[in-house]
Amino acid sequence: MDSKLKIKVTIGGRVYPLTINSDGEEEGVRKAVKKINDLIKKFEDNYEVRDKQDVLAMCALQFASLQEVKGIYNEQEGEEIENKLREMSTVLDTYL
Repeated sequence: MDSKLKIKVTIGGRVYPLTINSDGEEEGVRKAVKKINDLIKKFEDNYEVRDKQDVLAMCALQFASLQEVKGIYNEQEGEEIENKLREMSTVLDTYL
């Protein structure tokens, strides 16, 4: 049975309480928080932003774009693998 763990994370200077599964999920959450805060700092240092909401919107767009690009890449890669497997199957069928 998964036990729940209550943690607090700070994103953009605000504290958020979370309840997570204690089976290794905390490490992933902490790494994600660090990536978000690092990106917030990068945007604040490199761009003229009016408030945290603008920076958080830019972060959300950055992470969502990366996720979509990975999805497209994985889909294309999956199609390529499927085509290669079909070719291999055809070659094997000729020898069997």
